[in-house]
Amino acid sequence: MGESGRDCIFIVDDDPAIRDALALVLELDGFRARGFEGGDSFLEAIKSELPACVLLDAHMPGLSGLEVLQALDAANFPAPVFVISGKADIPMAVSAIKLGAVDFIEKPFDPDDVVPRIRQALASRHDAARAELPPGFAGSDRLTPRELDVLREITAGASNKEAGRRLGISPRTIEVHRARIMEKLGARNAADLVRIVLTAGNSAALH
Repeated sequence: MGESGRDCIFIVDDDPAIRDALALVLELDGFRARGFEGGDSFLEAIKSELPACVLLDAHMPGLSGLEVLQALDAANFPAPVFVISGKADIPMAVSAIKLGAVDFIEKPFDPDDVVPRIRQALASRHDAARAELPPGFAGSDRLTPRELDVLREITAGASNKEAGRRLGISPRTIEVHRARIMEKLGARNAADLVRIVLTAGNSAALH
């Protein structure tokens, strides 16, 4: 199984049987999987770890899937989010797409369908993110050339180990650069850091 954060799929569903089934399918295909029984614990977890992809149940006690999408600002979240819904939930699934979900997975799900769709979403997001950093994001002028290299790897979803391998430096050095970049850009966590950069790029594209 991969060690990188980019290879970890977060499964948010209050049904342990669904979480276990999805985790098994994903782990057999080489991903890591981490399960959450509700939106609150998931939203807390992403403050310290960015997933590669999110599988989010539409109907849960407490925060619903749509409420989690709103809290997540899914349209600007660096990982693709799939909403898990029943066949009768098509109008809800359309609402989820409008809130930033990349697609929805119908219950009962077909394992042979789920994994390829996740891989396709990850490939599309990875290719887009590896483009040059958008110009003029807040604080960009305070970063050194090496910090910009590291930031480019972070926004591409690379783990510390992967970024270090590509840049020829140790994962620990990547951690130091990441901390300095977050401090300079005023980012609270990794998700916030990516959002600062990508949101600036989206704003530039609109003008």
